Amino acid sequence: MFGTLKTLIVGANARAEEQLRDTYSIELIDQKIREAESSLKAAKLTLASLIQRQRGEQRQVDGLQGRIADLMTRAQEALDGGREDLAQSAAQAVADLENESAVRRKTLDRLDTRILQLRQTVDAASRRIIDLKQGAIAARAVRREQGLQKRLNRHVGGESPIEEAESLIARVMQQDDPFEQGEILREIDATLDHSAVAARMEEAGFGPKTRSTAADVLSRLNAKD
Repeated sequence: MFGTLKTLIVGANARAEEQLRDTYSIELIDQKIREAESSLKAAKLTLASLIQRQRGEQRQVDGLQGRIADLMTRAQEALDGGREDLAQSAAQAVADLENESAVRRKTLDRLDTRILQLRQTVDAASRRIIDLKQGAIAARAVRREQGLQKRLNRHVGGESPIEEAESLIARVMQQDDPFEQGEILREIDATLDHSAVAARMEEAGFGPKTRSTAADVLSRLNAKD
């Protein structure tokens, strides 16, 4: 039982989450684009830092090469001048500088690899963000069309203002006529107090007449002729 309830609760939560994501899908898209842009900005800053370090290492290597070349020239001159002691010192200095230069070149190689990889990542992320922004524009257009379609469906389904007005007019026109209703009530009252019986007998010629008729008027006109 508890397992079934847990499954139902999990399913209800999943449906609620899906409905919430559908309702606020445009807002979620915009938020994810902002997060992607923030990550891209951080990646660009890291790339800039690596490039700056690479350039610094390259300047160090170039400086070492210049010093090595200078010491090699001086060592050769010392040997030519018979100063092997100075040539030995210069040779040691050159060896140390070459070792340092080798280490820095390895660092440069690693930086070059990392810069290349990160640059590719930044380029790919930038293109994807552009695609996402275009997709967001399309999604907004689709959402507007969906909203218009829903309103149109409601109108087609019988909820349009025109159809509501037509329905109200029909209801008014179908209402009972109060004048006619009053006439019917008077007829009913006349029937109840039996006054209608005397009127019918009068019309049939029985008893005194209480009101003039068209026949009476015509008789008087004929009598004058």
